[in-house]
Amino acid sequence: MDTYLRLRQICLVAPELRPAVDDIAAVLGTQVCYRDPSVGRYGLENALFPLGADILEVVAPTRDGTAAGRFLERSGGRGGYMVILDCNDVERRQAHAEALGLRVANIIRHDDYLGVQLHPRDCRAAMLEFNHTVGGEALTGPYHPAGPNWPQFARPGGTPSLLAAEVESPNPSELANHWARIMELPVSGDGTPSIRLSHGTILFVPTEPGGAERLIGVRIGVSDIGRSLAAATQRCLRREDGAVWICGVRLVLQQVA
Repeated sequence: MDTYLRLRQICLVAPELRPAVDDIAAVLGTQVCYRDPSVGRYGLENALFPLGADILEVVAPTRDGTAAGRFLERSGGRGGYMVILDCNDVERRQAHAEALGLRVANIIRHDDYLGVQLHPRDCRAAMLEFNHTVGGEALTGPYHPAGPNWPQFARPGGTPSLLAAEVESPNPSELANHWARIMELPVSGDGTPSIRLSHGTILFVPTEPGGAERLIGVRIGVSDIGRSLAAATQRCLRREDGAVWICGVRLVLQQVA
C-alpha cells in the first residue's frame, strides 16, 4: 500500500467520564466500543466510540495532578485534547518532527503497535499523535487503541462518521502551515485553510484576536440530525447553529445519507 496519513481518532477530556459518555451516546446514537485499562497508569479512565471507521475518545482524570487534568484547567474546560493520525511510517514521521525541533512527549509501544505523541506546546492547539497497528492498513483492519474487537465495529461510510477536526487560531493560515510542515502535506482551501489527509480533513478557523489556539470542533456525519439535536435538547446541552457542545468542544453535525 502507498504511504498514507489518516485522521483516525479525536480525544476529548472531561472532568467526569460518565456524564460525557451519556451525552455522546445520546447525541450520536452510538455506544462505547472499548474502555482501555492501560490509561489507568496515567491516572485516567476512558471510553471510545466508533464513528464509521474512526474513533471518538473521551478521557477523564481519576486523581489529581494528571497531564489531562492540568490541560483541562489551563483551557478553562475546553476539552479538545488530541488529534490522532494513523500511518504506515511512524518512526520516519517521528524523526521528521524531531528534525523540525518538536519534542516527543510519549511513546506507546506494543508488539503490534507504535504510537508517538508530540509535545502539545510544540504542536500548539492540540497534541498530535502518529500511530500504526500491524495489519491496520485497511480501515476495517485492526486498530490497537480501539481494542481487540474493533473490526466488528469498523463501518467505513457508516454513521456516525468522523469527517474533520476544526482547530482555531488568531492566525489560522500560520498554524495551518505549521501543522502542514509536521505532516508533510500542503495547505489548501479557499478562505478556510485546510489539510486534506488520505482520510479526513483538518480545518483551521479564526478565533478572536488574542484568543487561544485549540482544537475547538469535530465535524461528524449523522443519519438523522433532527434526532441528534432533539437528544441534545433533552439533555440540556448547549446548541448553536447545528452544533452541540460536549466537553467544551462543538460537535458540528452534518446530515449524511
